[in-house]
Amino acid sequence: MEKLPCRSPNFTNQNISKILKMFPNCETEIKDKNGNLIPAIDFELLKQELTDNIVDGSEERYRLDWPGKRQSLIDANTPITKTLRPVRKQSKEFDTTENLFIEGDNLEALKLLQNTYLNQVKMIYIDPPYNTGKDFIYKDNFTQKSDDWKQQSGDYDEEGNRLVQNTESNGRFHSDWLSMMYPRLKLARNLLKDDGVIFISIDDNEQANLKKLCDEVFGEDNFICEFPRVTKKAGKSSEHFAKNHDTLLSYQKSNDFKFNAYSHSDEGFKYVDAYSKIRGKYKLNQTLDYGSIQYSPSLDYEIDIEGYVLRPGNVSKHEMIERKKRNPKTDYCWRWSKDLYNFGLKSGFIVFKKTKNSSRIYTKTYENVSIQKINDSYKIIEKKRTTPISSIQFIENKYSNDNSRKDIGKLFDTKVFEYSKPISLIKECSFLGTNKSDIILDFFSGSATTAHAVMQLNAEDGGKRKFIMVQLPEECDKASEAFKAGYKTIADIGKERIRRAGEKIKQENPKIAKELDIGFRVLKLDSSNMLDIYYTPNKLTKGVLFKTTDNIKPERSNEDLLFHVLLDWGIDLTYPIKKQTIAGIEVFFVAENSLVACFAKAGEIDDDFCKQLATRQPLRVVFRDAGFADNDVKINATQIFKQLSPNTEIRTI
Repeated sequence: MEKLPCRSPNFTNQNISKILKMFPNCETEIKDKNGNLIPAIDFELLKQELTDNIVDGSEERYRLDWPGKRQSLIDANTPITKTLRPVRKQSKEFDTTENLFIEGDNLEALKLLQNTYLNQVKMIYIDPPYNTGKDFIYKDNFTQKSDDWKQQSGDYDEEGNRLVQNTESNGRFHSDWLSMMYPRLKLARNLLKDDGVIFISIDDNEQANLKKLCDEVFGEDNFICEFPRVTKKAGKSSEHFAKNHDTLLSYQKSNDFKFNAYSHSDEGFKYVDAYSKIRGKYKLNQTLDYGSIQYSPSLDYEIDIEGYVLRPGNVSKHEMIERKKRNPKTDYCWRWSKDLYNFGLKSGFIVFKKTKNSSRIYTKTYENVSIQKINDSYKIIEKKRTTPISSIQFIENKYSNDNSRKDIGKLFDTKVFEYSKPISLIKECSFLGTNKSDIILDFFSGSATTAHAVMQLNAEDGGKRKFIMVQLPEECDKASEAFKAGYKTIADIGKERIRRAGEKIKQENPKIAKELDIGFRVLKLDSSNMLDIYYTPNKLTKGVLFKTTDNIKPERSNEDLLFHVLLDWGIDLTYPIKKQTIAGIEVFFVAENSLVACFAKAGEIDDDFCKQLATRQPLRVVFRDAGFADNDVKINATQIFKQLSPNTEIRTI
């Protein structure tokens, strides 16, 4: 019975395995620091395999380099033993939601998400620190103790990660920022689907460096565009020019990515009806508008529908007769036919507006669908974008920071967050870059504008998009309005914004309120649930051996252990969880039988219990080592499952 590793993936080992699959002759063995033999690569042999394409030593080559780049790559690949602990009290609709809010360092969070969300995220949006000389950046080091950090910096969080102000006087001003971004982007790329896309907001301070960095991480060929975004309509930042825009950088993971149809939000589509969940919003057009029916004199004939006589141009009968005299030849046109308008009436594309003196008929033009005649019948088909997306589409005031302040101001009475992005910006990115059931990630979440935008877009187009927010619990300035209002950290602001925004969206959309997912599971990054002896059993002394009956920290709950297992096994962290009692023992069922977990810790597990569990035929089952009555029961458990549920994977912690 295998044990779960309880650590994030080791990307160095994975990279070695990939190379050895292509060049098995380059495999060798070396001893690690404990004297154990481990697989390694013979670089001399590998060079011979690639001899015509090797750049070695001090030979000049084209690349982006900076002091600390090598260490930042090590930071990306170094596995960690931390975990995510659920916090039900701070969550909303914990049992039913498919959204996540992760509180903690985003580099560590990205590592923990690798097993579960590898190649699963359709879109990433981030608004990282712009490195203005005033904002803060992360300083990552997974090998030093927090006491060492204190000696170095004086600024560190409780996990031992430095959060420091990167001033322009720092000799490593750009290098520190690049070292912070590089490992996060590498891990983020792993999470993207093959047809995924990333959008990154940035200003002039690091725009050039970020572009080169993304060229390296995502590949120059996967660069899509730099969208300029208006930040303010007026203002002066130098003697001669006002800097009123920043940049939205976009990269695809591969050529599989395709933008969706261009958003019609600025073309008068503002009405909602019973069909809008699928068709999108609509606008009204007068049915007899010459432009909408491509009028020509050949169309001068009447159509009678349900007692209403329709004439092109909505002209009188007398004028109709005069037109016929001038243009005696008339032609049949499918766009001006009784069949079309009968189809429109039945399928909700036509509206009668009755008044005392007259009645008019209007057509609805929807955002996402239109009517076409195919063979001899009419069909409702999805619209396809025929024009390219403009790279300057965000040069509009609705994407400015002024509107972001208005967005958050509608939810809070006080100024709780200063640097959020407008909802319209991220909503447009989500519309262009995702389908209606995709996952959207923001690992510099801030005030959680991305979560707000995703919920708003779902309400507008009937989508089921899911969000993952990641935010460090960075402390609010004690002099700030946010701190005075009771928000101790930026993460607290983000969580409260999602709660308030979700309720507001439900109130504004009562017809679909029950279908909207406005909840989120809060998961806090923390040290491992396992005692140190779990990872270093060779250091276990006789004195400790007789005192230790369990390898799990005593303060950790069964639900803490469950999410630890979900992470290790790569199971969706938003799957529904149910608890049942079997033979007096608490058992978790995740997504029905996807995972069954039992964390009994006092020898309660016996053969009969294992048989009852095996009859459920779960895909996976996990036990706590301390839960087995004795070693015989643990051995028998494997045989019981082989007999009653042979396809079940069994693990212990």
